[in-house]
Amino acid sequence: MNFELSLLQIDVIDSDALIASAVAALRFIAAFGVIWLAGRFVGVPLVEQALNKRGLDAHVRNPLLMLTRFGILFLGVAIAFGFAGYGNFLVSLAGITAAGALAVGFALQNVIANFVAGVFIYIDKPFRVGNWIEWDGGDYSGVVEDISLRVTRVRTFDNELLTVPNSTLTEGVIKNPVDGDKLRLKFVFGIGYNDDIQEATDIIIDEARRNSEIMDDPAPSVRLTELNDSDVGLQSRIWIANPSRADFVRTKGEYITAVKQRFDEEGIDIPYPVRTLEGDLELADRKTVAEAA
Repeated sequence: MNFELSLLQIDVIDSDALIASAVAALRFIAAFGVIWLAGRFVGVPLVEQALNKRGLDAHVRNPLLMLTRFGILFLGVAIAFGFAGYGNFLVSLAGITAAGALAVGFALQNVIANFVAGVFIYIDKPFRVGNWIEWDGGDYSGVVEDISLRVTRVRTFDNELLTVPNSTLTEGVIKNPVDGDKLRLKFVFGIGYNDDIQEATDIIIDEARRNSEIMDDPAPSVRLTELNDSDVGLQSRIWIANPSRADFVRTKGEYITAVKQRFDEEGIDIPYPVRTLEGDLELADRKTVAEAA
């Protein structure tokens, strides 16, 4: 009789445990489903809308949306574990995750640094795809072809592809000459000390006004900035609209060529450096030269 009662109690306990497990599983599924659906149909569209407002390209939005979906998945699992009463398991999972993240963090420090730098590039937008940029004091330059979460790919003007870690671009100074709607160009024309400064200035400004690629507002200007050993330096300042690397090089080249031709026509000299050596030049005697040979 006692044995049968014990078996009955065991059956009741097993049934209660089974029911509790089933209820916990249903609570987990229900909580996860609610979080996932809310994230899928509310959270992801809101994030996508925010990214679109910032004007990010498709190749930039896709990785960020993928991270958003992963975050929603992780959040749904964490909340569902707690709602289903799996708190101890969640704590263990968190401990394992933290230990794994620490180990991975030490192993992938550079990758993580580049990833974080990529996020800041997306947020700060110091440059965009298609921009001409320079970094490392002008040692490297080119047109941005692609921006990913780890590296940025830049095509140089010699048609070489540079794969640059994002951290390199965020730790130093980046020059983006074409970020604005206009760009100022400067060039120093050297004339002789005997030449008329005002006449040379008029020629420089006149040739700037003749060039259709050079803006009238702001107007071109000339300043005497240098008194060198063999020439007087007149710095010309001109502006071009909607600049690009091709416009920069072409316009500057055409403008300098036109000024040089006018200088030649008007008899204005562009002197080259001259060095005068003074003193006696001692020559070794032939015997010394022969012995040296």
